[in-house]
Amino acid sequence: MELTKEQQEMLEGKKGNAVRKSMEILCALGEIYGAKKMIPVSSVQVAGVSYDNLDDAGLEYLAELAQDGRVRVLTTLNPAGMDLMEWKKLGISDEFASKQLEVVEAFSRMGIITSCTCTPYLIGNLPRFGESVAWSESSAVTFCNSVIGAKTNREGGPSALAAALTGFTPEYGMHLEENRQAVVEVKVKTKLKGTLAFGALGEAIGKKIGDKIPLITGVKEASLEELKSLSASIATYGGTAMFYIKGITPSRTKRPQEKIEVTKDDLKAAMKEMTDDGEEVDLVGLGCPHASIREIAKVAELLRGRKVKAEFWICTARTTKELADRMGYTKAIEDTGAKIAADTCMVVAPIKSKFKVMATDSAKGCYYGRGKNKFKTKIGSVEKCIEAAVTGKWKP
Repeated sequence: MELTKEQQEMLEGKKGNAVRKSMEILCALGEIYGAKKMIPVSSVQVAGVSYDNLDDAGLEYLAELAQDGRVRVLTTLNPAGMDLMEWKKLGISDEFASKQLEVVEAFSRMGIITSCTCTPYLIGNLPRFGESVAWSESSAVTFCNSVIGAKTNREGGPSALAAALTGFTPEYGMHLEENRQAVVEVKVKTKLKGTLAFGALGEAIGKKIGDKIPLITGVKEASLEELKSLSASIATYGGTAMFYIKGITPSRTKRPQEKIEVTKDDLKAAMKEMTDDGEEVDLVGLGCPHASIREIAKVAELLRGRKVKAEFWICTARTTKELADRMGYTKAIEDTGAKIAADTCMVVAPIKSKFKVMATDSAKGCYYGRGKNKFKTKIGSVEKCIEAAVTGKWKP
């Protein structure tokens, strides 16, 4: 792989230890994937923030990089393992909180905006169409490629951080136009409405096509929140980093020869597969990916005047919660006993043994609720999840 003089100096350690380590990671990736050169990136989203995933070894690595490493482009963070200001209300221990704050402080010393959200495009990290970026976190990557039309590979936490500290990433994969073409057309043969339906669509498509890039046809309209839900589920259940929806997302793809269909029965099967038997619910989690201000406003209205029995988290970015505070949504929600959990979510928080059955509208939430936290899961609309929170029961 050909390096510029500046990049070679980075690799030789002339720009500091953190930059040298970072360039070593990027060069190794470039060699593995056959990149011919490095390209500049305009922004980065770094995953691997929760201490629940990092442990002490990860914290030590970050502390070492923070000694002389400083980011060169706009860089934001994925969710942490707790609400950074009100962790006690979520039942997080002081010991865990102390370690998590050390992690966030190390990122902060590197100049990273400690946004702690999986929806960076909602809080100011919004690249323009065609820009190359280096994002990690699967739902954000898929939203970035598909809805925004910027270009990013599905970076891991270390490679994203390396791109932030150098300002470069190897040119391979989704940065190359020839790799961004749809290879299968997915004809949707049913009406879609709401985040639940789009999440189920992603699950159904993902299981049918794996990591292939689809051109989805037959969808008449889609909101930002619905596209956010689809981005999360199609990446989780299939592994693709990009999709097209004809007439809705930016399109520079040819029509594929391979064609499949997704029907109403496919969506029903997806939702049935994500719903375990039984009526009890002890955790309701919304905001995976993080809730928008419009979603929080809807929850506040649906909850108004009621009281919840189950633990109920609405997960969102800190900046979105501040808007909710200003608009009175936070008070309306928390007066019911529900909690707005900023900076974190039910996927990355250390709650594996604290709950048994989680209700959510998120297909991705179900996947990680089962796989990581060993929960039984129930999937349904926001309205159905709120009923479960109020009654502690899941009604089929």
